[in-house]
Amino acid sequence: MWADRLVLLPVMIVAIWAILLTLVDLYIPDERKGITATLAALGLLAGLATNFLGDSAPQSAFFGMAIADGFSSFLNTLFLLSGLFGIALAYGYLHRQNIAHSEYYTLMLFSISGMMLMGMAADLIMVFIALELLSIPLYVMAGFHRDRLDSEEAALKYFLLGAFAGGFVVYGIALAYGASGSTRIAAIISAVENGSASPILLAIGAALILVGLGFKVAAVPFHMWTPDVYQGAPSSVTAFMAVGAKAAGFAALLRVFMLAFPTLSSTLIPLLWALAALTMVVGNVVAIAQSNLKRLLAYSSIAHAGYILMATVTLGQNRLMEEASAAALFYLFAYLLTNFGTWAIVISLEQQEGKGLELQDYAGLGKKHPALAAAMTVFMLSLIGVPPTLGFLGKFYLFRAVLEGGFVGLAVIGVLTSLVSAYYYLRVVIVMYMQEGEPLVNGDVLLRWTAGLAAVAVVALSLFATPLFQWASSATLYALK
Repeated sequence: MWADRLVLLPVMIVAIWAILLTLVDLYIPDERKGITATLAALGLLAGLATNFLGDSAPQSAFFGMAIADGFSSFLNTLFLLSGLFGIALAYGYLHRQNIAHSEYYTLMLFSISGMMLMGMAADLIMVFIALELLSIPLYVMAGFHRDRLDSEEAALKYFLLGAFAGGFVVYGIALAYGASGSTRIAAIISAVENGSASPILLAIGAALILVGLGFKVAAVPFHMWTPDVYQGAPSSVTAFMAVGAKAAGFAALLRVFMLAFPTLSSTLIPLLWALAALTMVVGNVVAIAQSNLKRLLAYSSIAHAGYILMATVTLGQNRLMEEASAAALFYLFAYLLTNFGTWAIVISLEQQEGKGLELQDYAGLGKKHPALAAAMTVFMLSLIGVPPTLGFLGKFYLFRAVLEGGFVGLAVIGVLTSLVSAYYYLRVVIVMYMQEGEPLVNGDVLLRWTAGLAAVAVVALSLFATPLFQWASSATLYALK
């Protein structure tokens, strides 16, 4: 039992830290509540250190329900970094919006523990438990601005649709159990290999699980909640949700579908192909009409889910699955840096009651605040996929895997939609540099440092990306053994 706990030590540290933080907060004076953010960051750093110091060999725990391997280690790093970025974005923002309540950080830690558990889940029941653990705190955080109707509306929409999607996951798990006699991924693989699993029942179960996870990653047509929730939720919550929840959804998608369901490739590949193509097209085309930055980034997030979904169409091709999974992990890391950097600048310009979020509010930023404008330009170019940025390399690796798999049509759609995305991303750059205005920027030093460091990392890591991609490749190899 102690060996099992050691396998889950990074998750346990974050979860227990969240509980202790709730208790410690009772003894922190009101005028010093900001210390809670520091304590939360220390907990994430402790989890990060434990994650790096753990054994690199794959280890299972609790009768095979969870596994610690290179795949989960990579994703744990991503989730913990998301938490650190999320705290940096939230600290000053919450005070400016008069919603600086210390339970915000406790909820964030609980959600991160669910994300980490999702990456380690080796049983479909564990996938569902992790999904609920990461989602329930996010429902509360989306409505954290209790004085604003749009925030309450965002929380309600997210909760109702999230619960509905969770039902699909449970039903899919039940059918997978009925088809194979087990919910453990390893046992499902064995049942498929020895021919005792019902392929039809398993295919229906896989499709239902895909619906639930498609909601979490904001894939079309399960994306309808995304623009309203992203716009209504506090911006720091939206930034954290856009990276963490999406990465957790893909953690489950990659592990479950590429391990348990490769034999269903003839059934699932057309469905995954259509989902990826539809998500890229809808996300990018609808984003063109957006003038509110939060809604624009919501549709941008949908579009990027489509790009990452391209990795799943290599289902059933073992060599390509490894390469595609590595590309997806690399893309998620690039998306983390680019997205948090973008949101740091959006939050820097956001004023009380949601003002400062329109595209026109960025007019004159290049002249008045050249450093912020330069960083925003880097992030926009990375989201398009222009070198030298991590976004370019992320798309390069994904398109290469898709082309090697023979899915030329999907790669062409990806390239064409990337060209469409250049219109609305570059529109932000044009407004910043080519239109006159008086942008109002908050004097939050932490936000500026976050944006600056992220911009430097997006460019610098693209020039020395080989170790990062090798790390992603080794992580995938462990996961697919």
